Amino acid sequence: MSDELLVRHCSPTLAGLKTGNLFACPFDDMAELLGAVRRWNRLLGKKGLRMIPLRVEEKRALIYLYRPGRLARDLQQDTARQLLQRYGYGTQTPVRCVSLLRNRLGKGGEFPHEIGLFLGYPPEDVQGFIENKPNSCKSVGFWKVYGDVQKAQKTFARYQKCTKIYCDCHASGRSVERLAVAER
Repeated sequence: MSDELLVRHCSPTLAGLKTGNLFACPFDDMAELLGAVRRWNRLLGKKGLRMIPLRVEEKRALIYLYRPGRLARDLQQDTARQLLQRYGYGTQTPVRCVSLLRNRLGKGGEFPHEIGLFLGYPPEDVQGFIENKPNSCKSVGFWKVYGDVQKAQKTFARYQKCTKIYCDCHASGRSVERLAVAER
């Protein structure tokens, strides 16, 4: 798993602007992939970040980099709690919710759209996507917007700016560990 892949797909989470990011990671050897995940957890855990493979297929893994503290706050929002209960997560801890999400992804079938809650998307937009499907959204960026378009567009611009700055810093030699901001 390359540093560049992590920076390109997870800069807003590394910067502390976003709860989590997902990215697809090719791999040749499962032991090597798990070793890389352990190494990143050692390096980034000090900054309040955690990485886990959510789904592993033949030569490709879906990796989740997230901030557990921020996820705990996000999942306490009323709309988020209601959606999680509707999809069988109950009142579990955030760690248990991630485990349940991982199980749902591992079973295949329909993609669990509540995953947006684990990525820091506004709960009203996650709910809007689930209930209205993607056709009736008001705007599209990092996610489909059903609620506050102006707020979402400002967030999209922050994420894009962050990613550009982080990619430039990394290309200039700054390590992922130095780019990662400690949990506040």
